[in-house]
Amino acid sequence: MRRILRAALAAALLPLVAAVALLTAGPASAATLTQVTTFGPNPTNLNMYVYAPATLAPRPALLLLVHYCGGSASGIFGGNGRDYVTAADRYGYLMVLPEATRSGHCFDVSSPAALRRDGGSDSTGIMAMVGWARQRYNVDPARIVVSGFSSGAMMTNVLAAEYPDVFAAASAFSGVPAGCFATSDGSLWNGQCSGGNVIRTAQQWGDTARAMYPGWTGGYPRMQLWHGTTDTTLAYPNFGEEIKQWTNLHGLGQTAAYTDHPQSSWTRTRYGATGTRATVEGVGISGTGHTLPQAGMLAYAISFLGLDVAPTSPSPTVSPSPTVSPSPTVGPSPSGGTGGCRVTATVSAWDTGLTESITVTNTGGTAISGWALTFVLPAGQRITNGWNATYSPSSGPVTARDVGYNAVVPPGGTQTIGFQATQTGDSAPASGFTLNGTACSRG
Repeated sequence: MRRILRAALAAALLPLVAAVALLTAGPASAATLTQVTTFGPNPTNLNMYVYAPATLAPRPALLLLVHYCGGSASGIFGGNGRDYVTAADRYGYLMVLPEATRSGHCFDVSSPAALRRDGGSDSTGIMAMVGWARQRYNVDPARIVVSGFSSGAMMTNVLAAEYPDVFAAASAFSGVPAGCFATSDGSLWNGQCSGGNVIRTAQQWGDTARAMYPGWTGGYPRMQLWHGTTDTTLAYPNFGEEIKQWTNLHGLGQTAAYTDHPQSSWTRTRYGATGTRATVEGVGISGTGHTLPQAGMLAYAISFLGLDVAPTSPSPTVSPSPTVSPSPTVGPSPSGGTGGCRVTATVSAWDTGLTESITVTNTGGTAISGWALTFVLPAGQRITNGWNATYSPSSGPVTARDVGYNAVVPPGGTQTIGFQATQTGDSAPASGFTLNGTACSRG
């Protein structure tokens, strides 16, 4: 039965691939899909492919595109992901395409190893690909996003839950909540989940995702979810369960802030914000099964993911996180706030670089209005770019200042900032944190 269902999952997408290949056929790009054979830890023997358009932005965004069961990197590249490729040619972003090599060509979103950060399954190899691409192509760390179809959509949910410090946004087409496909018998198929029979509260789904990266106290990627109402491969109730999970991870309720119908058969709901880059967005498509209609869908996904940005020269100033809509303005001079602060700092390092995510909690009794966080970088580290703050200088003792939209930190509230840095061997986190002159404890 599991073999039959897996075959159905793969076969459901085959007509879509052929149709989209015909619809999007056009002049060939000067760039090609290229295999990378050595990229880091790869415990499940995945293949890695990269697409760098002929005109790559100086600091490109990175789209991780994950294929469906029975698929391949080349299949999604030339088929139902083709509009992503066309947009990469226009906007200059980089694409990384992992490829499953096990029988059935499905990604592991079921085993205990798959559902734990750095657990040693497919997600570990995929993140090694992302790390390789970041180092090789000077990727903007604030614009790393992930999207996938079916099995790839399930992996999209898992990666966003396990690596919230890496991904800014995600778009999943016909998937299930992170952790829904969990099994303990070695199988990669969960019939209860595929049938839409795993129903939990929003809090339970949120806790399922949080357990994949224990101790993480920062934010989660923005999430866009797509599903057909007559899907019999990964049943439609999974769509509502995904919405529960991601609204909970963002601290949102289940009441949509905005509802509309971009196409007659579509119902779009937005949570947390009402604009194009809402915090959570769901699009249910009436009368459609597992094979979603491609016309126009990826254009909406490209905008949601923040990929529709024309290439520009590197900016000498730090850009804000793409999860925030307003443009940063100069905040008030650091003031206010009494009591104390607590800091947690998480580093993700590779050969000659790293990213560091810093979350500051106001443990005092009054709000902080305008803040400056000072800290000391280890010798050999130099900040090259950052988000949610301005940083000066780039090495040694550094001061990070708010960028206007995040100037106020209420009592018990948090702000998360981060940066990318080069390093010459010492990848330890920063130390000696003080907030507006007050020393912070370490969380």
